Amino acid sequence: MVTKSNDCPSEDQEQMWFVQWFRRTYPDVRIFAIPNGGHRHIAVAAKMKATGQVKGVPDLFVPAWALWIEMKRQKGGSVSIEQKDWHEYLLSIGHKVLIAKGFDDAVKKLHQM
Repeated sequence: MVTKSNDCPSEDQEQMWFVQWFRRTYPDVRIFAIPNGGHRHIAVAAKMKATGQVKGVPDLFVPAWALWIEMKRQKGGSVSIEQKDWHEYLLSIGHKVLIAKGFDDAVKKLHQM
């Protein structure tokens, strides 16, 4: 069971809870994070961009299910223009995209797929 506080958790915390739950629930299905967010030194950010990091790519990917997951905070998180563009592209090539407002919403929407 995942333990949560009453405060609105960060997107990172929600994502950590979800990945832990997913790996326990589906031990034979791989999930991994796309390291797109966060603040970095300008030199590190430039190197990541030069090596292929692209703004707007969803947070998580489940290759076996062709499923991309965009995690947001329970309150206040919004999907950027770049993220919407990526979601449309991924859907157009036959992938699935799940946009979740926190851990509970991610679990609920995954079960609805």
